[in-house]
Amino acid sequence: MKQKISRRSFFKRLFTIPFLAFISSGIGYWYARYIEPKQIKKEAHRIRNTKIPKGFSGMKIVQFSDTHVGHHFEIADLEKIVIKINEEQPDVVVFTGDLMDDPLNYDYADQLIPVLHKIRAPFGKFAIFGNHDHGGYGTETYEEIMVASQFTVLKNEHTHIELIDKSRIYIAGVDDLMLGRPDFTETLQGIPEKAYTILLAHEPDAAKEISEQFQVSLQLSGHSHGGQVQLPFIGPIVTPPLGSKYYEGFYELNHLTLYVNRGLGTTRQPFRFLAPPEITIFTLENSET
Repeated sequence: MKQKISRRSFFKRLFTIPFLAFISSGIGYWYARYIEPKQIKKEAHRIRNTKIPKGFSGMKIVQFSDTHVGHHFEIADLEKIVIKINEEQPDVVVFTGDLMDDPLNYDYADQLIPVLHKIRAPFGKFAIFGNHDHGGYGTETYEEIMVASQFTVLKNEHTHIELIDKSRIYIAGVDDLMLGRPDFTETLQGIPEKAYTILLAHEPDAAKEISEQFQVSLQLSGHSHGGQVQLPFIGPIVTPPLGSKYYEGFYELNHLTLYVNRGLGTTRQPFRFLAPPEITIFTLENSET
């Protein structure tokens, strides 16, 4: 019995070989290896929702993700990222996982602390685990770095930000889906149903289950790197497990808005093509105003 393939899969197969030949050429290799990985984009978006309290309108949240320090991304690169984040004068900063590519074999982990410590966010800095943060038994190393850098590490738990008028939004973080022990119910239990809730989940494909079972308004994820290498008009050549359904930008699933950050570093191969690294700036807005 012959297996049917989709139109997208057909064109993906058709164009992959000549495209890889281009990447392997001098110009293509140079661009994908040395140019695009350094072309950091600042993606700015307004998030409108009736659940956002009016007092939170104008609050700025900056997301960064997937630095993979140690794999062609060094401390000097991270220092530049911190400067770019602080330029935005964020109220809140979130990191959605994969700080180091290989935590236990990175010899300068302690030097990341003073760099990350410089990030300024008066309403809080929050972080979750990615698969690389757990990989190679690096769990404790990652958590120690983030806590020392004054990040609140959310591992199947939530917290809230409260204004003087007692209005709140909730920020929840689930443990990594691949190598951690994720528990959505434990993460979200106790949050009022009508509250505006932001869920940090490293792997974006968690969104389908979240949208079907829980009252989360916004999910922020990373993991996919936007595929790192994309084909024109086709999309990524390869996506990671749990990062293949949703790999870049916005998606709407029932009441849930998902945003997938392309990350800043690379893994496996140090290439990016049509998937530039990004820092994302979200400005909250009560949609009734």
